[in-house]
Amino acid sequence: MSKPITGSKIRPLEDAVSENLETGCSAAFEGFTHLIPFAAAHEAIRQNAQDLTLYRMTPDVIYDQLIGAGAVSKLVFSYAGNPGVGLLHRFRDAVENGWPRELEIEEHSHAALAHMYEAGASGLPFAAFRGYIGADLKRVNPSIKSIECPFTGESFSAVPAVQLDVAFIHAQRADREGNVLLEGIVGVQKEAVLAAKRAVVTVEEVVDDLNAHPNACVLPSWVLSAVSCVPGGAHPSYALGYYPRDNGTYLEWARISADRDSFKSWINDNILQSTPSEFGIRVSKFASES
Repeated sequence: MSKPITGSKIRPLEDAVSENLETGCSAAFEGFTHLIPFAAAHEAIRQNAQDLTLYRMTPDVIYDQLIGAGAVSKLVFSYAGNPGVGLLHRFRDAVENGWPRELEIEEHSHAALAHMYEAGASGLPFAAFRGYIGADLKRVNPSIKSIECPFTGESFSAVPAVQLDVAFIHAQRADREGNVLLEGIVGVQKEAVLAAKRAVVTVEEVVDDLNAHPNACVLPSWVLSAVSCVPGGAHPSYALGYYPRDNGTYLEWARISADRDSFKSWINDNILQSTPSEFGIRVSKFASES
């Protein structure tokens, strides 16, 4: 018989979200093509999250869903799209038409936002880097400043640190004390956690021993607020060692999201009337059909 999942950091996803995500807070649901925390974001929608300021290097389908559900008032980002497919229709509808609510946007380059996360993780108020030279983005983004190096006199671009109320990420495994192992492509998940006051991690499984190799990315339990076991919680993105990317779902999203009524129907059927356990069922179905 397997041991029960215990530990002060191990929490049901419903509790982890309700205890750490508040109306009006700043948050990130981070992942870079891999280990995207879909289950956590769906739970935020079920709990009627409102007025969020969201950060993300690559807002994709899950942010389209959060925006379309009316949860987001501002988005700080460096790319937006349905990867490999095209536009984010709910994002575009919010920007162009204010549906379901107006959306403020703050756009950066990938390099800038990565530096912003790194600064936040390091406890610094801003990041300076060589970037935006010859670019016009600073004309529409007042958060991009210039700063002179006190040693060389060289001019650098400066951007504010990412300082989150809460970060959500997905990972492969946690042990029973709440330490978390990430393997494969890691974007800025580690930095997002360290730049946040609170952090919630969904994982594929809870194990006795992480069996982490010496250079693995391990997040210690003391930097995390909660860990929730949600098998399949990154679907339709992929989780190295557990399941591949479900390309069909990304293609289907282009059709679903293009129309407000079809989007609302999908949200009702697949999020509002669903539970975190559905992710494991979807991954099993996807695996059997592949």
